[in-house]
Amino acid sequence: MASVLRTIMILLGRIVGAHGIKGEVLIHSFADEPGNIGSYGALSDKSGTRTFKLRVLRMTPKGAIVARITGIADRNAAEALKGVELYVARDKLPEPDEDEFYYADLVGLAAVAPDGAHIGEIIAVQNYGAGDLIEIRITGRKETELVPFADRFVPQVDLKSRKVVVVMPVSAADDKEQSDR
Repeated sequence: MASVLRTIMILLGRIVGAHGIKGEVLIHSFADEPGNIGSYGALSDKSGTRTFKLRVLRMTPKGAIVARITGIADRNAAEALKGVELYVARDKLPEPDEDEFYYADLVGLAAVAPDGAHIGEIIAVQNYGAGDLIEIRITGRKETELVPFADRFVPQVDLKSRKVVVVMPVSAADDKEQSDR
């Protein structure tokens, strides 16, 4: 049986609107350096069926990127792209520095306790504005737990062995039980 290799796609930006009348678009870039979004070659939608070749023109004072997309020549065509998410294949991105990770590299890793006991699997990485959280599907349960992605709670990430050591935080209910003792 042939194995199927799945290309991991990384969200690099989102088209947030049209800019001007000549087909330029505004892009919210998630690249480390926002203006570098055009340096990865053609980007695609998540399915990979549509591709977009960008030429970054400038950055707005609010941090959005103004860009031209090959084949888009007027405001109507640019407005039709509003909301399109722009992806790049993971293998086109530079390797992260030590102790830095792409979210996509963490998804699917086993979460284990410091003693090696299996906790579950990372199913997502979230950020609601106060820092990164890993979302762990706990083994044998439908529920997930959000754990701060900080050294205190995640002291070790081993991409080669596909596991993350997690110190589960004490929940508020557990705090009350402990204070009643």
